Amino acid sequence: MERAVAAERQIRVLVLDGSAIHTQLLAEALRRDRALDVISLDSAQAVMKTVMDCAIDVLVIGANLEEQTCRGLEVLRQLRGSRPNVRAVVLLDSCKPKFVLDAFRAGARGVFSRSESVDKLSKCIRCVHDGQVWANSHEMSLALEALASAPTVNAVDANGLNLLSKREKEIVQSLAEGMTNREIAERLSLSQHTVKNYLFRIFDKLGVSSRVELLFMTLSQESTSQSVFSCLLKNCTDGSLSDDSMLTECQQSAEKGSAIAQLILAQLYWTRQSNATDKLLAYKWCLIASAQISRISKNFSMTMTMEQLLYAEKTAADWLRKTQKSAPTPVTSISEHRPAMGLSAASD
Repeated sequence: MERAVAAERQIRVLVLDGSAIHTQLLAEALRRDRALDVISLDSAQAVMKTVMDCAIDVLVIGANLEEQTCRGLEVLRQLRGSRPNVRAVVLLDSCKPKFVLDAFRAGARGVFSRSESVDKLSKCIRCVHDGQVWANSHEMSLALEALASAPTVNAVDANGLNLLSKREKEIVQSLAEGMTNREIAERLSLSQHTVKNYLFRIFDKLGVSSRVELLFMTLSQESTSQSVFSCLLKNCTDGSLSDDSMLTECQQSAEKGSAIAQLILAQLYWTRQSNATDKLLAYKWCLIASAQISRISKNFSMTMTMEQLLYAEKTAADWLRKTQKSAPTPVTSISEHRPAMGLSAASD
């Protein structure tokens, strides 16, 4: 009976290190801790099946697997698509800032240097199992600084979104429209699990680590909207349009759901006002863009702490007060007829 009770209290740990021999040695060392029930694997492919079939409490995985740099982080990202609450400890060969941050961004609850002892790793596993985050003061400082900084996007090459397949671009476009995974799945006739897996593959291709960073990339690299916006700044500040091709280009992008294009289209119609219809169209597209932006802002707010939300709202409110005193624009004055949007994320 005592043995059965002890077994029930054991923490089930899944171990996969850079090579079969390292995995075996680490698993044997951890088994000396009677509180741990250790399962060792021999390949990255076996991780998903084992986690799905067994009740795993903590995954201990090497950052580099099978002679592939950061293969372990890729496996962890894929795993989180099906098991978002998986608790993982990543074994790091180097504690350089990039590797520490990449591990946390992949979903690690703990980062552990190979220079530390096995006894300390056992303690790390216990802490992560209890819901805590394991990191030394330097590593935690790196994580906090990254959270406090604005999202940075580092595409793997200059092609940016062109690296994606047709289906992946459809996923990104739907995300940019503010859709949830469930809504994307319904639109594209996919399962939510498949949508999650697509998103993790997109993250890897583009060098981003979250939906927020992906949205920033989408908004900054959408070539159609960006070219229209540049043209607007250069040629339309006086209220004139050089030709209708820019309007047509913007209209096509707006119809596809681009919030940037929708706002620009509203501004184009407002500045032109060649007839009464232009004013109505400006109002229409401003309302559509407002709804889109409201949905996107909710996606942003879901990833932020209350302190971050309050700070963002305060700085936005300060900026609005400053600019409204100097020179409010005609299109933004439309918001007088509707409740303020985008600054109430904390109350959603």
